[in-house]
Amino acid sequence: MVTIIKTEFIKLKRYFIIWIGVSLMLLTVLLTLFTTMADDGMTWDYQFLFEQVVKNFVTMIFPMCITLISGYMISREYTDDTLKNIETLPISFQKLLAGKLIVSAILSLFLGAVCFAFTVIANFIMGYEGVSLVSALTGLVQMTLLGFFLYLTMLPIIVLTSRQRSSFLVGVIVAFVYGFIGMFANGALESIYPVTAALGLINYRSGTEGVMWNKGLCLISVLAMCAIGIAFMFIKPKPEKKEVKKTNRPAHKKGW
Repeated sequence: MVTIIKTEFIKLKRYFIIWIGVSLMLLTVLLTLFTTMADDGMTWDYQFLFEQVVKNFVTMIFPMCITLISGYMISREYTDDTLKNIETLPISFQKLLAGKLIVSAILSLFLGAVCFAFTVIANFIMGYEGVSLVSALTGLVQMTLLGFFLYLTMLPIIVLTSRQRSSFLVGVIVAFVYGFIGMFANGALESIYPVTAALGLINYRSGTEGVMWNKGLCLISVLAMCAIGIAFMFIKPKPEKKEVKKTNRPAHKKGW
């Protein structure tokens, strides 16, 4: 397994998909800064900026981003036509898939940290007050873990839609809708819906009036999605149908 993980990281150096992920993290912050242009009377500081970035991170960008990266990594085995080589090696498809998913989990932590770094940079550029060493470290831990928890909630989509060539693009669309719906979850539903349940696990806006998380439900919701994703791993992919080439037979001459 360690060898598979190392190999996947070596492959990632050749892929441009990681830079797309970093760009999407930057887009998350830029999208948040765009809302500061609205003259709604809100006073922006570091804490408010962080909360707004997290909201866009969860409901609009990250679910789609991590599904895109994970699905791309898995689909390369189909597009590069290397999946058939597994038959000659003592490696099962499930073990290969598990290695790729572990790498994706590490990337989810990395992208969460990258998004936080962009948030801090944006805060200094805009000159917002309220940032301190304690708040910065807390924010770093929260957003890094949030990326990982969101990844766990996306596992069923990633695994199920990456079983066939290029089908992961369908998963990207489903993940975007899945995350966007979380914007409308409120009350007790926030602790049940997997995407917003990830927020409860990091104590998002904990202590704010009207924000109450049921940590038990949040944990069950996220772990349930993770368990479903792991179960999908043991479903063997359908073998691709090979095209049978028809041989052109010479036409017989008509007549005598």
